[in-house]
Amino acid sequence: MFFQTWTDLWRIIVVGLLSYAGLILFLRLSGKRTLSKMNAFDLVVTVALGSTLATILLSKEVSLAEGLVAFAVLIFAQHGVAWLQVRVPGFQKVVKSEPRLLYFRGRWLDQAMRDERVARVELLQAVRSTGNASLQSVEAVVLETDGTFAVVTSMQGGDSALENLSLPDESGRNDSTPG
Repeated sequence: MFFQTWTDLWRIIVVGLLSYAGLILFLRLSGKRTLSKMNAFDLVVTVALGSTLATILLSKEVSLAEGLVAFAVLIFAQHGVAWLQVRVPGFQKVVKSEPRLLYFRGRWLDQAMRDERVARVELLQAVRSTGNASLQSVEAVVLETDGTFAVVTSMQGGDSALENLSLPDESGRNDSTPG
């Protein structure tokens, strides 16, 4: 129960170091995008890589070669999806949700908040975490595609960081659909 054999421990050490080295090699070859947190699909791949590593380490039924192939399959799939998102119009909508405006110029966008299941206290927490003590200094709060909140404090200058969002009309209604 607490200890079976030294062979089992040495297997974990050797296979662990080799599988870790293999994972690092695959990640370096595949690029930074593989472990990004840009959307839910990226999170799933990251969790799957961790789960695969744990299985390789702790399961005698999974060989090191099988584990490395599993890493390669997951990373290749992630690379393929990222490639398709950039090159195939409309494919990005299959994998990635749209950012959603939840607060804009002093107005809570209640329908958008309900659609995204976000409470006002969560938005206030996001505002505070950026160092803003008042909503008066906040232009907008956006629920990003990775589930984080972006707090936009000013739209001075040229291009707006909100240009890809559906902005509310004068009545405060947001025309965007749930993301």
